[in-house]
Amino acid sequence: MNQQGRIPCIDKQGTLIMSLLELPCTLVGSRGRASTVCLFDSGASYSVIRRTTAEHEVFLEFFLEDAPRCFTDSFMVPDALSEELIIGAATMQKWGIKLDFVEEKVLYDGRVQRLRL
Repeated sequence: MNQQGRIPCIDKQGTLIMSLLELPCTLVGSRGRASTVCLFDSGASYSVIRRTTAEHEVFLEFFLEDAPRCFTDSFMVPDALSEELIIGAATMQKWGIKLDFVEEKVLYDGRVQRLRL
């Protein structure tokens, strides 16, 4: 199994409590379009983006390589962030996004995308 895009977090009992997947994505906002790596974090409550893109909060569209349409959400802008972009649980729940850690894929329900756009 390829471990490059996967970072697990296991509690003392050996249970997987959260995990991370990194995938390429494209961001679209008021300042233009940019390609980056999205870190999908099942342990993060909210989605956040590095301060170089906005001051306090920003509303962005993001595209995954295999998705025919975009996803949208508000992103918080903390003072310090090690990653460019983190997609948190609230965004994943809003769009019906699930993480498949065995296949290292981000799964989404296309019907949810159609209803929200």
